[in-house]
Amino acid sequence: MTKPYSEDLRIRAVEAVANGMSRRQAARLFKLGASSVIRWTERREQTGTVAAKPMGGSRGTSISGADREWLLELIASLPDLTLEKLRAELARQRGLSVGHGTIWRFCDREKLSFKKSLYAA
Repeated sequence: MTKPYSEDLRIRAVEAVANGMSRRQAARLFKLGASSVIRWTERREQTGTVAAKPMGGSRGTSISGADREWLLELIASLPDLTLEKLRAELARQRGLSVGHGTIWRFCDREKLSFKKSLYAA
C-alpha cells in the first residue's frame, strides 16, 4: 500500500478550494486526483482536519475467550482436523463464522502446527 499524501499538500489543496477555486481546478493545480481533493475538503468540513486516517495495523481476532478455549480443546482432541473443518465446526457448534485466514492466524498465534510426521504412531 502506498503512503498517504503529506498533510502540507492536503492543507494547500483544501485552502485553495476555501479561497474560491473549484475542487477540480485545485486538483489540476496540485497534480492530484479530483476525488482526493473532494474527500479532503469534505473531511475538513466534517472533522476540522485533513490528516490521513490511520493505515494498517492489526484488526484483532474474533476467536477469543470461551471460543478460543473451546477451539484449543477441539484441536487437542482431534489433531487431524483441517483448517476448513475447524472453521466449519466453529460455525456449526459455536455460531461463529470466520474465514480460512482467521483460523490460520489463530493457529499461528497459538504456535499450533499440523505438519505430518513420518514417525507418527
